[in-house]
Amino acid sequence: MKKMLLITSAVFLLSSCGVYNKYERPEVNTQGLIRDAVNDADTLAVQDTASFGNLPWRQVFTDPQLRVLIEQGLEKNANLQNAALTVEMYETMLKAAKLAFLPAVTFGTNNGMGSISTLYTDPSVTTKAYTLPVTASWTVDLFGNILSQKRSTEMKLLGMKDYQMAVRAQIISGIANCYYTLLMLDKQVEIVNDMTRMSKETWEMMKLQHELGRVRSTGVQSAEAAYLSMQTRANDFQRQIRSTENALCLLIGQSGQQIPRSTLDAQSLPDEFATGVGIQLLQNRPDVHNAEMNLAACFHDVQTARSQFYPSITIGATGAFTNSNGVFNPGKWLLTLFGNLTQPIFMRGALTANLKVSEIQYQQAFNNWQNAILSAGNEVSNALVNYNSYDANSKIEADRIVILAKSVEDTKALYSSSSSSYLEVLTAEQNLLNAKLSKVTDDFYKMQAVVSLYTALGGGGR
Repeated sequence: MKKMLLITSAVFLLSSCGVYNKYERPEVNTQGLIRDAVNDADTLAVQDTASFGNLPWRQVFTDPQLRVLIEQGLEKNANLQNAALTVEMYETMLKAAKLAFLPAVTFGTNNGMGSISTLYTDPSVTTKAYTLPVTASWTVDLFGNILSQKRSTEMKLLGMKDYQMAVRAQIISGIANCYYTLLMLDKQVEIVNDMTRMSKETWEMMKLQHELGRVRSTGVQSAEAAYLSMQTRANDFQRQIRSTENALCLLIGQSGQQIPRSTLDAQSLPDEFATGVGIQLLQNRPDVHNAEMNLAACFHDVQTARSQFYPSITIGATGAFTNSNGVFNPGKWLLTLFGNLTQPIFMRGALTANLKVSEIQYQQAFNNWQNAILSAGNEVSNALVNYNSYDANSKIEADRIVILAKSVEDTKALYSSSSSSYLEVLTAEQNLLNAKLSKVTDDFYKMQAVVSLYTALGGGGR
């Protein structure tokens, strides 16, 4: 009966103080988290159960050469390797936290020399004394102090794994963006080279017209200046290519060198996206999940701080083999059992302050988690808007290019018949160049929006 009363009282005491509570996700509202990319007055009513962000990266980035670069980056990137080492470090810390439930055992030796003066011994004779103690102590986790610390470490480990996944997603998106930037620059160089040849033809035509007395020297000078301007633009693009190649090489863990690649026109990316339901952002986004794991760790830190108010119980035993009684006792075992109960009474406000700080840190972690959710929704919304906007712009620029190409032909024909000025020819060519470069830029931004959306939706999930 006494044992039953003790057990019942202990259960009631533990449940009332709440030191064994487990973390439960607080309520969060994800309705309307993603804005409609078309209707500015509404939010997107997402009904998808699947998400574009859940696709493996190999299904999103199908370019064979890009796949090789991503695989190399995932294998050799220094930041990703350090993230893996951080996870390994927290796994070691968790193992130590689990072992805290076991007794601590220590062993030592104590040797000395002296003389013993008795009725039967010579005081001038030196006697050796030795003690071989073994001590075992065990902290009884009656109020969940060790348990809450272990749970906090578990949450931190999960958070570090999320950090590792976030770094992985950043590496994939960074490599993809650099690769697509190179394809854009290659296309721009191709366009500028074509326009350079066209400008040279216009310059040659102007010189011929000048020799025939049909145009002034200023027309020839303007045409030559336009030709030289094209060359400087080509040099600028080549410089950007080198810089982007170096940045990409750093991501994949190698020294700067030329990157083998395909062409911009050969790329094929998805054009229909499922964003998934809002709650999936809580699971798929590593940074959002990491923020929640930090929240859970802070929750258990509060439990740890609260358990400090309750008694600490330690029990143990000491066994020592010794001959400390002298030469007439060659050795014997001395066994000791002990128990220790410590109840904090007055700690100069340290325990109360620690609990208050832990509760404030929990509130901060909750705010960070909420903000991470909102940021995730914003990134998804922005990526959808960017894709639709640049896709529309690219189609408009394609129509402009057709019109401006015809304008260049007609203006040159009119100039040959003296019905147009050289300025109209140069202006038409410049407008055509700008339209072609703008379309390439819009296509690149559209591809970049796909990469951003994939990352914002979780980058392949956890």
